[in-house]
Amino acid sequence: MSVIPGNYIRSLLRGVRAGQFLSVGIAGAILDTLVLTLVVELTGAAPVLGKVVSAEASIILMFIINDKWTFSGEAAESMTATVKRFLRSNVVRAGGVAVALTVLFVLNSVFGVWYALANILGIGVGFVVNYVAESLFTWRVHVD
Repeated sequence: MSVIPGNYIRSLLRGVRAGQFLSVGIAGAILDTLVLTLVVELTGAAPVLGKVVSAEASIILMFIINDKWTFSGEAAESMTATVKRFLRSNVVRAGGVAVALTVLFVLNSVFGVWYALANILGIGVGFVVNYVAESLFTWRVHVD
């Protein structure tokens, strides 16, 4: 027996939604890397600390765009519902951020990869975790 019912799998594999989520993720990755670089270069903070700040900035941006575009048909419009989705999104994305932080730390600290490149690679690895978790738990997708 499947842990995720077939209708959820079909909804996750919708090409348009996955493409929208990817394009929003690219915008988030650009903002994340820009904020990370600014925090590290302007304050001298460690890349892992800068990542915490940059991740939250990109989570806010991506939530707003995904809520209004990618998952617009899945979301109730009330302020209470939006706030609940935003809080769920932050909790859900903690998994993706943990993946990105781990990749950033290992590549930068262990292998000496430039922190901005290590960050981009970490974001890529966390993409699948974020897409599945956001689809199922934040917006609770279903088959139309």
